[in-house]
Amino acid sequence: MHVSLEGVGLTSLLGIPWIIKFLWSPALDRYGTKRKWLLAMQGILVAIMVATAVMASTATAVPAIAALFLAGAFFSATHDIAIDGYYMEGLDTDGQAKFVGYRVMAYRIAMMTGTGVVVTLGATTGWPLAFAFGACIFALFFLYHLFFLPEPQKEALPFNQLFQSILRLKALVIGTMLTIAILVVKWLIGTSFVQTQIKHFPALHKLGFAQWAGILLLLALLVLAFFRNSIRRRLETSRDSNYAAAFLSFIDRDHAGIMMTFIITLRAGEWMLTTMVAPFMVVVGIKVHYGWITAAIGLPSSIIGAMLGGWLISRYTLKRTIWPLIVIQNCTNILYMFLAFHLQSFVQINTGSTHPTSIGGFNLFLVASVHGFEQFSGGLGTAVLMTYLMRICLKEHKAAHYAIGSGLMSLSGLFTGMSSGFLAEWLGYGWMFGMSFVVAIPAMLVIPFLPAMDDAASEQ
Repeated sequence: MHVSLEGVGLTSLLGIPWIIKFLWSPALDRYGTKRKWLLAMQGILVAIMVATAVMASTATAVPAIAALFLAGAFFSATHDIAIDGYYMEGLDTDGQAKFVGYRVMAYRIAMMTGTGVVVTLGATTGWPLAFAFGACIFALFFLYHLFFLPEPQKEALPFNQLFQSILRLKALVIGTMLTIAILVVKWLIGTSFVQTQIKHFPALHKLGFAQWAGILLLLALLVLAFFRNSIRRRLETSRDSNYAAAFLSFIDRDHAGIMMTFIITLRAGEWMLTTMVAPFMVVVGIKVHYGWITAAIGLPSSIIGAMLGGWLISRYTLKRTIWPLIVIQNCTNILYMFLAFHLQSFVQINTGSTHPTSIGGFNLFLVASVHGFEQFSGGLGTAVLMTYLMRICLKEHKAAHYAIGSGLMSLSGLFTGMSSGFLAEWLGYGWMFGMSFVVAIPAMLVIPFLPAMDDAASEQ
């Protein structure tokens, strides 16, 4: 649609609502039910998608669609909060683990439909038809949910009280201050002073908005932990303390530091590995094969891993399976280390080459096998992470706590973004992949001390 590269780059702003969704997640626990939130968000999103299809053929299509997508991003992020809370309300601990694999599979299918089918329709038959097709699919799911989705939760406070609370002067002031703070942080990152500092400290260049949001969330939780006694006393005398209580209750528990260490570091080694897998494939000389390896082997392997992980957790409990599943996930890093050393000669030959030397059929089979195992073990790790995040959510703040936990998880990007490229350049891919296993060790060491590892704890 002839959008400039600068305009395409600005679409990264659409990801901000998912990064900061923990800010409004407590509202979903207090007002209405998760089912009502789901249906409300889906109805709004259907209307936005229909409006997008209508606007796609107009002269002002690009700015209009950009505005619709920005609004839709907030509703979609809220839908994410609601669906996580709905799973925890509607399923017991066994069901939560069992359905992790199905959630991953459904997510993958949805991503393939959006980035594959809808985009292909847009490129071949026109964007109005493509967006209309997407709207129809989503509308069918909305209607199905409207009539058949069960209601496992009793309403705490009605929706109309939410709008009344939003319109209060105090809420408007706090919301305005948070919005201004987010915009100021985003503006500061782009200022010449900060960009100059980034040039002097290249590691800062790896810190994106998600990482800064995660850092601020972590600092806020640490402040709450330090002053938790005085804050708790104030909350006990406040009639409208649900918002602050959601954050305080997340940190105000035994072994909270161990819990947060595990959440933050669990995927650090995996993400450090996956950050460098694609560059490794390029320098080895098999970038032309990377597409089919990812689609035909990686995608099914990740789904199978997540479904098997969920079944194992459901069958043998999280407490008994978390250690072996996490060890299997991180053993992939060792396999990639040996693979990199085995293919070191091809790395030296093909780096920078426009016509890379073939690595041979057997070596290509090794690469595909290791990549398939990586995706399979990553699926196992995904099942562990999603199940554990659901287990640490206290009953009255389920949606908020899951959003906070997933926000802290983004901090793992600090390890990957700041270190993987430097280590690969300095030590080579083999030793870098080995170091990615070392980065994962803290998460494995704290497993015996984790809270909320049994069904009884998770139901509190």
